Amino acid sequence: MVKVSLFLAAVLMQSVAVAAVSPSYQFKILADNLNYPWALAFLPDGDMLLTERSGALKRLTAEGSVRFTIRPELPELLLVSQAGLQDVMLTPDFDQSAKIILSYACGTLDANNTCLASAVLTDNGLTNITRIFQAQPLKSGAAHFGGRIAFLPDNSLILTLGDGFDYREQAQNPANHLGKTVRLNSDGTVPQDNPFVGQTGYAAAIYSLGHRNVQGIFYDAPTQTLYSHEHGPRGGDELNIITPGTNYGWPVATNGIDYTGARVSPFTTFTGMQQAIWGWTPSIAPAGMTLYRGTLFPAWQGNIFVAALAAKNVHRLEIDNQKVISEQVMFTELKQRIRDIRTGPDGALYLLTDSVAGQLIKVTPAS
Repeated sequence: MVKVSLFLAAVLMQSVAVAAVSPSYQFKILADNLNYPWALAFLPDGDMLLTERSGALKRLTAEGSVRFTIRPELPELLLVSQAGLQDVMLTPDFDQSAKIILSYACGTLDANNTCLASAVLTDNGLTNITRIFQAQPLKSGAAHFGGRIAFLPDNSLILTLGDGFDYREQAQNPANHLGKTVRLNSDGTVPQDNPFVGQTGYAAAIYSLGHRNVQGIFYDAPTQTLYSHEHGPRGGDELNIITPGTNYGWPVATNGIDYTGARVSPFTTFTGMQQAIWGWTPSIAPAGMTLYRGTLFPAWQGNIFVAALAAKNVHRLEIDNQKVISEQVMFTELKQRIRDIRTGPDGALYLLTDSVAGQLIKVTPAS
């Protein structure tokens, strides 16, 4: 294990205090040579499930050794550029059903979107793989799939979706799923209390709209708050609190500009559209996210940790009454793109680095 100390970072965007000095920590590499690892889930017996964007699902022990590696036969799995296998989550009734949910890009390069599949986990792999949802409409290209999953207390699930990159105006079109989050039952059906059920011109699965590419989501049970973050273009990355039926503005209101340097919109705010509670300009390219409720780092209780790809670090946000009051840039010494960050049942933080030789890294207090 390599012991490291934390570095404080000045907050450039917003006038909040820099976070106080935090506990020292140490890294332990549990697994390496992972092919673009994307997500991590913890099993009741202490094992972990890990997805690779390249289509592989691994089951690891708590120490990181591999029990199995499989390439599940997901219906119409698309593997190109940003497209591939994405999130993995246990269903709330996993102890009885052994079911998991996988998100992935599906279709062809000319006709694709984001899909969900359910499957039963066995000692050796998966059985009963069934596609339960496909976002509509099908579009071309291999970017902005969203793909993160969170379960709500009523056992419904939220799936985050992207705008397909070339279809950003569709994020404001309530008739489809592009640039939306959707709420589904665990079998893929639509809950009848969704905010737009029965409204003409609205896709019934929509939970929120006006998003660009949401790749981080976390439901915090103690505060009953659903947090998400999304990629802006050049600038305009956002942290949001998601509430049903709310419009988050993309591309009508944004703090980012296009990759060409042109303005996406003249508006940074717009009537009837919800503003972010925090943002990053320049972009950090936020990926996974966790809200820490573990026991190993008491000073971090209730803090949000955001993995960053382009920035090659993790941003710790101190939250008070659903507002960000301080920010600290962490784990810069890794000098790696961070794809995901999770709180383990043991109270440790777990990181996935984003590369063809990615790593699973465990973060614990320095001994």
